[in-house]
Amino acid sequence: MNRMKKKYVEEVAPALMKKFEYKSPMQIPRIEKIVINVGCGDARDNAKALDAVVKDITTIAGQKAVVTRAKKSVANFKVREGMPVGVKVTLRQDRMWDFLDKLFNVALPRVRDFRGISPKSFDGRGNYALGVKEQLIFPEIDYDKIDKIRGMDIVICTTAETDEEARELLTLMGAPFAQA
Repeated sequence: MNRMKKKYVEEVAPALMKKFEYKSPMQIPRIEKIVINVGCGDARDNAKALDAVVKDITTIAGQKAVVTRAKKSVANFKVREGMPVGVKVTLRQDRMWDFLDKLFNVALPRVRDFRGISPKSFDGRGNYALGVKEQLIFPEIDYDKIDKIRGMDIVICTTAETDEEARELLTLMGAPFAQA
């Protein structure tokens, strides 16, 4: 069993059950999935840029990334419907736990001047969104092989009903929240 999943089952779930006084173990909030998304605006001019992003995200996530396409045409951005505009990957089960472990314990502490992640980035329904400015914080990415530094959005989706429950879940899982 994965280290983070083991921690959730043995420590976090019982602590949440006790704190929020749930009547059923099915009420305990859990992490459902993690979505990693990279917008690639230069993909319309340079097709190779998209391939590089797919390769980087696939390496980071350990799962093949999918190219996302524009839903609408936007003249100001010179984007037509159906054009590739980014890359995303959705992680569940073991890959999700592996990524979460790597994110909290390896990648985030490598961020320059890191003081913790914002405790305010919850959406009101128990999901947490996090923006990363560069892909270099992940140990799999080789600095010499990247063509451009790109940021990414990481969304952690939970089954929590409220932000308070989700914040407690992520705190117990080891999320390095900044002190207010």
